[in-house]
Amino acid sequence: MAVPDFQSLMLPFLRLVGDGREYTLSKVADDLADQLNLSVEERKEMLPSGRQTRFRNRVGWVATHLRKAGLIESIGRGKFRITERGEKVLKENLQYLDMKYLRQFPEYREFRGLSKNEEEVPPHSLDNVQTPEELLEYTHQKLLDQLSEELLERVKNSSADFFEKLVLDLLVAMGYGGSVKDAAEKVGRTGDGGIDGVIKQDKLGLDVICVQAKKWQNQVGVSVVREFVGSLLDRKAKKGVLITTSSFSNEAKEYAARVGNAVLIDGRKLAELMIEHGVGVTETARYVLYRIDSDYFEEEN
Repeated sequence: MAVPDFQSLMLPFLRLVGDGREYTLSKVADDLADQLNLSVEERKEMLPSGRQTRFRNRVGWVATHLRKAGLIESIGRGKFRITERGEKVLKENLQYLDMKYLRQFPEYREFRGLSKNEEEVPPHSLDNVQTPEELLEYTHQKLLDQLSEELLERVKNSSADFFEKLVLDLLVAMGYGGSVKDAAEKVGRTGDGGIDGVIKQDKLGLDVICVQAKKWQNQVGVSVVREFVGSLLDRKAKKGVLITTSSFSNEAKEYAARVGNAVLIDGRKLAELMIEHGVGVTETARYVLYRIDSDYFEEEN
């Protein structure tokens, strides 16, 4: 038999985790492969990139769709379990579970970019109106958005020590602080799941910036930003970077824009910067697009 398509794996996946225990993706993939009696060759069949097996890739996408539909939930670094909604779905004794069924859940429709009356959205509806390059760019952005969400979830579930290391790694990757060692000497732990201090803005140390980063759970209000801006003068820093794993209120954003010397980085932006600077992510594949070289075909008269 061939490796099942990922929609065919949705119901077996949900049934497998239906006992309410904690699972990892590797555990589910192995158990599903055993249940489906996949051969060694089928388990080892690789994607064209050669970086991941086809079956593991499809199981991973099943987990994404079920999580976006609220049928499973993440409970720690790389772990998940079935939700109350997932248990209710299993009690319906479905014969088949697919993306069409999942559209009934608002969170899933939002994830897919579906409005209340839409049956489908890009890339399917764009096949006839966009060029292949545009479709590829759209797909690439969707993958980046999904990666950002999963990356932020990992950051939120990390320990305070790991979060401190992550922020230092990112700042150095962005060109601040000189080296991780130098930055660590200037930035200290706050004791509440974050870091605080002043580091070099450039490698020569000609200017400094104030940094504060915390794993806030709730939205960060303007009072926190105002207090941070006020601390810049005391620390002899002209600029500051305030990082949170949550979000900033509109008032906080407006205040920061008005004073002009503080950059606010919310959870979404933090994940994007991690991807841009290669922190916590690794390249899985690279695709090269070609076009006709018109100059090559220019013949001399």
